[in-house]
Amino acid sequence: MGHPKYLLIARTLETEIRNLRDGHRVPSENDVAVRFNVARSTERAALQHLTARNVIRRVRGAGSFASHRIDYPIDARRPPSWSATVRAAGAQPRSAVRSCTRQRPPMDITGKLGLSQGETCHRLVRLSFVNDLPAAWGIEWVPVDLVPDLALAMRVEDSLHRVLTGAGLLPRRSWVHASTELLDDDVAGQLDAPQSSLGWYIESLNVDQTSLRPVSITQRWLRADTIRVTFESTVFG
Repeated sequence: MGHPKYLLIARTLETEIRNLRDGHRVPSENDVAVRFNVARSTERAALQHLTARNVIRRVRGAGSFASHRIDYPIDARRPPSWSATVRAAGAQPRSAVRSCTRQRPPMDITGKLGLSQGETCHRLVRLSFVNDLPAAWGIEWVPVDLVPDLALAMRVEDSLHRVLTGAGLLPRRSWVHASTELLDDDVAGQLDAPQSSLGWYIESLNVDQTSLRPVSITQRWLRADTIRVTFESTVFG
């Protein structure tokens, strides 16, 4: 029994797309239908297959693009820096501050940061890019006394890790919780992702290596068609 037509089309396109640079626009649905002389339902199935295999990435209102996922390793040795990790993977990072406000954090964040009830934090919201395509959206909580002028500092330096090290801190990961989740509508909108896309949700606590004082909590959503999260650990026994 032969393979379905859509699968044969998908295999042909995948071979071609793998040779394109990351972020290169791929043929539209109409282009595929005309080229292979098939019904829209067939070409749509082929493109959905490529999306599921993370060969292409769909951006709402912009079209589909070649997707060569980068590895985003998380371990105890690497600094908790988005920009450094993306750059080490051979890609170009960029982050844009959406807001930076002072407020009392939720009780669970207060506890994780070891703060007293009523203490305020910076609530930093950023959209981060890989090769100029939306890849991550997140919220970071930083105690105000560590970097009083965080909003001003982030206008000069788009790396929170470098801002913290510039303040004399040595951030390292204390713990990380990660899971794959369906992006809710708000997050999908921020990431220009299709509704109900599967992504990574990562929450982590960073502490100062010298004092072990908590310095930030990160809550970040990542596009799974752009980033492959990997975990590395050493087991003693």
